[in-house]
Amino acid sequence: MTDIAFFLVNLEGGGAEKVMLSLASGFAEKGLKVDLVIVKLEGEYLELISPNVRLINFSSSRLITSLPLLVSYLKKNRPKVFISALEDPNTLSIIAKILARVPTRLIVTVHNHLSCSYKQSNDLKSKLIPFFVRWLFPFANNVVSVSQGVADDVEKLSGLPSKNIQVIYNPIFTPDLLEKFHEPVNHPWFLEHQPPVILGVGRLTKQKDFSTLIRAFALVQKQYNVRLMILGQGEELPDLEVLVQQLNLVDNVAFPGFVANPYAYMPKAKVLVMTSIFEGFGNVLVEGMLAGTPVVSTDCESGPSEILADGKYGTLVKVGDIQGLATAMIDTLKNPLDAELLRRRGQEFSLEAALIKYQQLFDFD
Repeated sequence: MTDIAFFLVNLEGGGAEKVMLSLASGFAEKGLKVDLVIVKLEGEYLELISPNVRLINFSSSRLITSLPLLVSYLKKNRPKVFISALEDPNTLSIIAKILARVPTRLIVTVHNHLSCSYKQSNDLKSKLIPFFVRWLFPFANNVVSVSQGVADDVEKLSGLPSKNIQVIYNPIFTPDLLEKFHEPVNHPWFLEHQPPVILGVGRLTKQKDFSTLIRAFALVQKQYNVRLMILGQGEELPDLEVLVQQLNLVDNVAFPGFVANPYAYMPKAKVLVMTSIFEGFGNVLVEGMLAGTPVVSTDCESGPSEILADGKYGTLVKVGDIQGLATAMIDTLKNPLDAELLRRRGQEFSLEAALIKYQQLFDFD
């Protein structure tokens, strides 16, 4: 009998997918029988699937068409716990459990600030998020949010009492992460006697607001000989490249695209910057701190202020504040926080801490 099953659409390079893979691997290491149920087996994180985890691939073209397969899986395997992540899989998981009529404990996990997400989107499906949350979330056994800010938002949207919504921070500090920091980076900007590099990491989407980072960097560049590297891929790349050209920064801004190991770049950067309009948590901030690299972040909804303890472990600036961001980057370049202090803070967001909190929700040891 399966102890825990995790449900995702695919394994594209997002924070939620990485978190689910880490949890699945962590529970499997503890001797539990773990399934990873995937709608379609594709994405950059395929190689991160633990050999101790059983893979169930529906090979469906769309999430909605996998509903009968998910109902069948639940009836046949009857996992003790079923954990889903992200809005659409959460919705489908709740419906599937209702249809399957199994005693499985269903835990839906919320990885984004839902109110910000649906307000920013023009997609009709996203506009229906509040309706689905209020209608369906009461059918889940537990709702887990990745930050207190997300939990507060879910409480407002769902009408659930706060005691029914648990906050479990993302498991960023994992046994293999420290090794990845030490892998070499084949890029001339990280050779000796090169100017300092400011680093941004994430999908190139409007949510991440890398245009603000580029504009702020242009101000920093007027005072300091520095470079900017943004790791990731996404639909905003053409617009960002045009912006770089308009600001005459072509020689000092690089877009390497998706890299298999972004962690290797982090300890080599002088500052890591996150400029998101909104977040659920902000994994990259913890990753940067674990690398010993000073961080600067927008004080967006939600996660960064919790991670950085209201500015104790890194500078927080208003969303979209170009001048404020430039000032924060300059101050951080001049007076970086102690690397060991940052590492100790990052280690608080560990896989082991997350596993313990999840196990407290289960009905078995």
